[in-house]
Amino acid sequence: MKKIIQTAGRNALEEFAPQFAHFNDDVLFGENWNNHDIDVKTRSIITVVALMASGITDTSLKFHLQNAKRHGVTQKEIAAIITHVAFYAGWPKGWAVFTLAKEVWNVNEGDLPYEDAAMRAHAKDMIFPIGDPNDDFAKYFSGRSFLAPVSTSQVAIYNVTFEPGCRNNWHIHHAKSGGGQILICVAGRGFYQEEGKSVIEMKAGDCISILEGVKHWHGAASNEWFSHLAIEVPGIEVSNEWCEPVTDEQYLQFEY
Repeated sequence: MKKIIQTAGRNALEEFAPQFAHFNDDVLFGENWNNHDIDVKTRSIITVVALMASGITDTSLKFHLQNAKRHGVTQKEIAAIITHVAFYAGWPKGWAVFTLAKEVWNVNEGDLPYEDAAMRAHAKDMIFPIGDPNDDFAKYFSGRSFLAPVSTSQVAIYNVTFEPGCRNNWHIHHAKSGGGQILICVAGRGFYQEEGKSVIEMKAGDCISILEGVKHWHGAASNEWFSHLAIEVPGIEVSNEWCEPVTDEQYLQFEY
């Protein structure tokens, strides 16, 4: 492994605070970062997590995000890391770090593997991947949807993407206790509706909590792509009941 050499301390503080510069360059980065008991990729991830948990979202965090990318942390991995830490350190911190991470893991829209220009623009607009076609559940959707696992341990989190006009069937999350689902819009525009209630428009940052036993549906606007995180609330004897499709008449009556 190539030795890590740091000179930032001396460059900025050698005359003003030479001892601090020494500790920064020779001890923190010189000795600690070159200790092989932990590989440098893991060390980079730990540093990003520690700064995020401390609420530090300035240039030092951006440097360590860049460092993490240099040492092999992928866009998919950093998205999962930030999402996981946000549950413990605070959701607003997650949003702040994602703003920096999107700059660091910048992807040119033209490099994305989608023929549809609107789909490429949507993918470019969010940190989470669109994922693969949601073939296993296609019969419960009107239109194409895509699924990307963000976390499959502790709490299941999936990024679900809907093409314009796509929506899932009416459905109900059942559980003996606990259960339900949380939706967080991460890009685009869509809708959520519970049976017998008015439709709710969803844009990036909006959060919907769905209780166990509530019949509902959600999906994209007719002219925009839509992605949300689907967070499965833990429970006992959880199941999902799929019901009838949302008809065009039901869907179009509120679309604008």
